[in-house]
Amino acid sequence: MSDKAQIQEAIKTQGEVVRKLKTEKASKEQIDEEVAKLLELKAQLGGDEGKHQFTLKTAKGTRDYNPKQMAIREKVFNTIIGCFKRHGAETIDTPVFELKETLTGKYGEDSKLIYDLKDQGGELLSLRYDLTVPFARYLAMNKISNIKRYHIAKVYRRDNPAMTRGRYREFYQCDFDIAGQYDPMIPDAECLKIVHEILSELELGDFRIKVNDRRILDGMFAVCGVPDDKFRTICSTVDKLDKMSWEDVRSEMVKEKGLSEEAADQIGQYVSMQGGKDLAERLLQDAKMSQSKQACAGLTDMKLLFSYLELFQVTDKVVFDLSLARGLDYYTGVIYEAILTQNGPAPEAGEKGEEGVSVGSVAGGGRYDGLVGMFDPKGRKVPCVGVSIGIERVFSILEQKAEAEVMYKKNPKLLSQLQHCEDSGIPLVAILGEQELKDGVVKLRDVHSREEADVLRAELVEEIKKRIADV
Repeated sequence: MSDKAQIQEAIKTQGEVVRKLKTEKASKEQIDEEVAKLLELKAQLGGDEGKHQFTLKTAKGTRDYNPKQMAIREKVFNTIIGCFKRHGAETIDTPVFELKETLTGKYGEDSKLIYDLKDQGGELLSLRYDLTVPFARYLAMNKISNIKRYHIAKVYRRDNPAMTRGRYREFYQCDFDIAGQYDPMIPDAECLKIVHEILSELELGDFRIKVNDRRILDGMFAVCGVPDDKFRTICSTVDKLDKMSWEDVRSEMVKEKGLSEEAADQIGQYVSMQGGKDLAERLLQDAKMSQSKQACAGLTDMKLLFSYLELFQVTDKVVFDLSLARGLDYYTGVIYEAILTQNGPAPEAGEKGEEGVSVGSVAGGGRYDGLVGMFDPKGRKVPCVGVSIGIERVFSILEQKAEAEVMYKKNPKLLSQLQHCEDSGIPLVAILGEQELKDGVVKLRDVHSREEADVLRAELVEEIKKRIADV
């Protein structure tokens, strides 16, 4: 068979692969990948007078922003920046790439997700993975020991993207950090207050902020029989509990990480616990946990943290959760993560609860007192704590919320407007005519069912929100 015939046969086979994926309604990324292969094969035939063909698309895990999306982004950024400034932060900027050695050894098992750049003549460089490590490098370089800073910029991770859930390879982070010596837990409580303020102001829906402490985790691992050299790798596995069942996490710890079944089962008893200040008090009396000085120090600080959170009036959304691990190596104390839930309040002490279904993390952070010292020539430490808002997930949620559209046409016929709504997939139409104005109502029409109902103008917004939520 000639080379041309082989290529034609390969094109036929690849075409069938693409058709099958489309029939099975596979993900857009998967289809695009196979279509790109098909176009490469067609280009090899030299068709269209040898003109090179390629797929016109953004790189995997990236996106363009259209004007509507940019308007949403601008509004969200303004809300977040307003909150950061209210709390006294000033902004800085750092390069989009760093020396590779700056980023090496800071992210645990996630280090494999760092984008390394090709050597451009003497310096080995990598795209920044987050904004925290560059911030620590900035503090050490400039000998700064006290600052409240915020930084909004793009970061890069060679992750498997899930773009419908706001997970990309290029994405924005919105960071707020406090560096310097302060009384214990006051800066940590302020960071949690900031998360509470931002998520409340953005009206994303019900949320919960989970908190834990790396000292409590390390103490728990020690009293459960985890060898010292396995702390970090077991921590990375526990960090997957928000995505995997306990059975799968236990299996990974035992079969892949070599932990004993007895140690895994003891960890399982602790990571199922949730609560508040009362849980910290109970664990301080726990026969095993009370044996660890590290755990006791973390639990004492956790009690103090909840005392400040009570003063800030945010404890309704905060839960002490022993399953929260956050896999990054640089955390040394309190850690936290905010998740959106579909409904329900925070659970009672000691209960895992099924009152709310998590729909994804939207913020995370913690204390990293040793990171600046890693860069300082004399090893001088600067205590730091901070939080990062997962802005892409926020964008994806807000983009799915209701949009309103006006037809720019002089004296348009009602029928043509309704037809436009059907064609555009607009679910609801608000009709305001002379009679509706007299009656103080708005006629709300369901485009799909064609049912209409008069709604009092004062109740219109709530009625639309209710109906959109049911769509």
